[in-house]
Amino acid sequence: MKWSGVFPAATTQFSQDLSVDLGATQQVLDNLINDGVHGLVIMGTCGENNSLEPDEKIRVLEAAHEVIAGRVPYFVGVSELTTPRAVAFARQAARVGADGLMVLPAMVYVPKPHELEHHFKQVAAASDLPIMLYNNPTAYRVNIEMDVLARLAECPTIQAIKESSADTRRYTDVANAFGNRFVIMAGLDDVAFEGLLLGAEGWISGLTSAFPKESVALVEALQRKDLEMALRIYRWFMPLLHLDADHDLVQSIKLAEQIMGRGSERVRLPRLPLEGARRDAVTRMVETAAASRPF
Repeated sequence: MKWSGVFPAATTQFSQDLSVDLGATQQVLDNLINDGVHGLVIMGTCGENNSLEPDEKIRVLEAAHEVIAGRVPYFVGVSELTTPRAVAFARQAARVGADGLMVLPAMVYVPKPHELEHHFKQVAAASDLPIMLYNNPTAYRVNIEMDVLARLAECPTIQAIKESSADTRRYTDVANAFGNRFVIMAGLDDVAFEGLLLGAEGWISGLTSAFPKESVALVEALQRKDLEMALRIYRWFMPLLHLDADHDLVQSIKLAEQIMGRGSERVRLPRLPLEGARRDAVTRMVETAAASRPF
């Protein structure tokens, strides 16, 4: 697995009747690859994993695998209500040919530390695929604490952490505790710059779906230590990046995609498309960004 660069958290596209539109989903992925992203995350939060039926998840995964065709590495989200379901999906993802798994805590239930550890270990034992743990305490009400990480370090396939905590001290704490045992990927858009400076190897990004070239340019500027260019892009991008920290991030990102001609804003229930003042505000942000690109 190549753990560097920009990995957009790609959206799943839906038809007018809200059935999965596999062709449109493949087009989104193909466009992102052609715009220079370094990898992809399929069926994460922005991919509306938990709005998909089990058979739909397999069809989306197969369609993604077909269109990606080895051009970039990709992770598939493992986000299920129970550990057995997560184990079963991990095995299916391995059979289809996924490059890696992004594993979330079991949905709804807030686990004790030993339950969280057990869940991750069970999924890790289901295949030989490299695993990235998804730490997002705001959204999922559980933080992967250092003692849990210490016990998970014995699992060779658990290789990385998507860090979506707003607490940037985590990057240094993990590095101090574990050295280079875990690759860290910045996972919250509006602290991505800070995370990359503090040791993240790459950026799993939501707003890249609307502005991929700028996202790639930001990471590449940091990699060559051109802080002036990186800051210029980051400051231009920040109003939109804040959307990634809101509960309606999926609707906002899909609306941004639609405005930029890169996808549809259609989402599945319980989500509804943005309306009223919120829709107007996001639209203005996207249009302003499109009219004032930093290069």
